Amino acid sequence: MSSIGPTADTGGEAAGRAGAPRVSATALRRSVTLLALVALAALIPLLGPSVALSGTGEAAAPGVGGIALLRTVLFAAVCVPAGELFVTWLARRVPGAPWEDAPRSWAPASAATGFVAALGLASVVATGNLVPRRLSDMDIGGLYQSRDGALALLEVNAFVVLGLCALSRRPGTQVWPLAAVAVAEALRAHPATEQSPLAGSGLTLVHVTCAALWAGGLLYVLRTLLRWRNTSPGEGAALLGLYARVAAVLLAAITATGVCSTLRRMPPGTVLDQLTTTAYGRTLLAKVLLVVVVAALALWARRRLRRAADPLTAYSPARAEVAVLGLVVAASALLTAVPVPIRW
Repeated sequence: MSSIGPTADTGGEAAGRAGAPRVSATALRRSVTLLALVALAALIPLLGPSVALSGTGEAAAPGVGGIALLRTVLFAAVCVPAGELFVTWLARRVPGAPWEDAPRSWAPASAATGFVAALGLASVVATGNLVPRRLSDMDIGGLYQSRDGALALLEVNAFVVLGLCALSRRPGTQVWPLAAVAVAEALRAHPATEQSPLAGSGLTLVHVTCAALWAGGLLYVLRTLLRWRNTSPGEGAALLGLYARVAAVLLAAITATGVCSTLRRMPPGTVLDQLTTTAYGRTLLAKVLLVVVVAALALWARRRLRRAADPLTAYSPARAEVAVLGLVVAASALLTAVPVPIRW
């Protein structure tokens, strides 16, 4: 069975022995692609609001682009450690898999990044949902007196605990701060003034949890495949197959909760119209189209797993899938920042 990564370059090894470091074309291409995807994911929340709001007559909240970018970072910071925990659990169920030989955890860095993003969002809440210009604009004590402020503080503290758990000898305890962030986001998305807020929060909680496991899990599966490409390629293919089966269930749950949440925001008779005339609808439509692309790539990868002579050829469509999932995360963050449609 062939390996995933490029074969060793004899000339490169000779250059390395001679003391002349050399960057392979494949590594350079991957780095450029990664930087391009990160830049694109950052442009979606920064430039997306103006595109989504154009011609709708809706007013954007102050600093909506920056808020959407912070939420993108926060969502990504949840996906990474959640995916690592999920795939580690799956790897232990693959016979013969060297699950102890796992890639280096990105959870500590994700926790630090999420802490910065949560702190930035808390500063906005402390300024009355305005962009703070100076420290005196923020009422830190007021955070404890409002629902949104308490949820913002909960997320800040949860990322601190997440980092400590990631650095501890029991990384599995990360599940508790991650759950706290997911619950806080679900409650924040549905204020008490909304009709049936607990039902909406429940749908959002399931949606966010499944999405984090799907996106973060696929990222860690691909990192694990690269780690095992020379030592355990068969077990790597089995891990990808196991993940693909669970991901199908996650996609079904994401779709069901997404449809229910959409119908709560936009009654059935107005959905088609609002998909093109409101910022929320346009962003939702873009997200749905991206999810369709992700689903097509997932089916392509699963087809290769079943029928290809080398199941590890499924790595290529899976890598494209995780890249598009990054764009889905950015679109989801933008969806939380644009104005919520009015129920007609």
